[in-house]
Amino acid sequence: MNKIRKKQDWGLISKLMIGIVVGIVTGLLANDPIMALIGSVKHVLGQFIFFTIPLVIISSVAPAITRLRTNASKMLGAGITLSYLSAFGAATMAYFAGEMIIPHLAVPTVVESLKALPDAAFKLDIPPLMSVMTALVTAIILGITVLGTQATAFNKALNEFEGIMMMVIRTMIIPMLPLFIATTFAGLAWQGTLTEQLPVFLKVVVLVLLGQAVWLAVLYTIAGVISGKNPWEVLKHYGPAYLTAVGTMSSAASMPVALASARKSRVLSRETVDFMIPLGSTIHLAGSVLTETFFAMVISLMLYGTLPEFGTMMMFIALFGVFAIGAPGVPGGTVMASMGIVVGVLGFDPAGVALLLALFALQDSFGTATNIVGDGALALMLEGLFNKEQNPQPQAETVPA
Repeated sequence: MNKIRKKQDWGLISKLMIGIVVGIVTGLLANDPIMALIGSVKHVLGQFIFFTIPLVIISSVAPAITRLRTNASKMLGAGITLSYLSAFGAATMAYFAGEMIIPHLAVPTVVESLKALPDAAFKLDIPPLMSVMTALVTAIILGITVLGTQATAFNKALNEFEGIMMMVIRTMIIPMLPLFIATTFAGLAWQGTLTEQLPVFLKVVVLVLLGQAVWLAVLYTIAGVISGKNPWEVLKHYGPAYLTAVGTMSSAASMPVALASARKSRVLSRETVDFMIPLGSTIHLAGSVLTETFFAMVISLMLYGTLPEFGTMMMFIALFGVFAIGAPGVPGGTVMASMGIVVGVLGFDPAGVALLLALFALQDSFGTATNIVGDGALALMLEGLFNKEQNPQPQAETVPA
């Protein structure tokens, strides 16, 4: 069984990698009509994926809550608290690292303009039935009330709906992800993000990527201590989810793969995985928060000649953790949700906001990947807090090759 799973993992990873390479090459060589067609394909695929995300959240979180029994409300509170503390801790680490490193960097003073993408040849809009946050709240209400009223028929319906949506994930969403990722990277290559801006800000981006790796190490170390279990038994399954997040730049779009990845772990129970992974993909954005905090400090020095004061940054970080919990799980969702405090607390003008958006876009995919992989650590923490004495069995759910 383990050999089959590894083969399936590498099958998906290889398809994702091929999608990235094909997308970059296509974007570098394509003309306007081809990019218009690629834009159409990306739009349709994206519309379908994001249409299914609220349904996946409801089908995963609500049944998971009903399986938690007496731990339901406690685990929900713990999940939200851990997500906030992770974001706060990541941003705080970025702040102190920035204070030590940024003054010694020769940061750039301008951003090269990106090449505009041609309009899509055609568009097919598929609006989701509800927003991601609405779906999450709906799932929580359904799970808690079904559990409280012992509504057996509704409980059975939720479990059947979970099976339906898992079939959608296996047979529709995951197979189309490589193509969706290819169209995303084609657009980045066409615009010049991969060839013009990246070299200019390479030092800053590399520092952020290192910071993301450090924070994941911190999270999984803490998770191992709390749970008393080997965190590698969770982390080693996250390769496909990480690459999916890199390609889609969306926690919400990556959630189905992350869910399937976490279910392979021998140290996580089905109930914890089905609860924390969808919840984390919606509210746990530590990688993006870390990134934006560091970039905001770089831009402050670049445009305004000084780093923000300690009190200002602490206020920004404390509020940012709250805003991140409500940020949409779509590309750039974190930075867009924080625009109010970027302007109101840090005092950025339109030029600063534009530069922040551009810098953030350079690594958005890696910040999203950090968010997704970090969810596994939070799930392991919950396992230690609520199921420490139990021995979870490996889940049968696999990612198709």
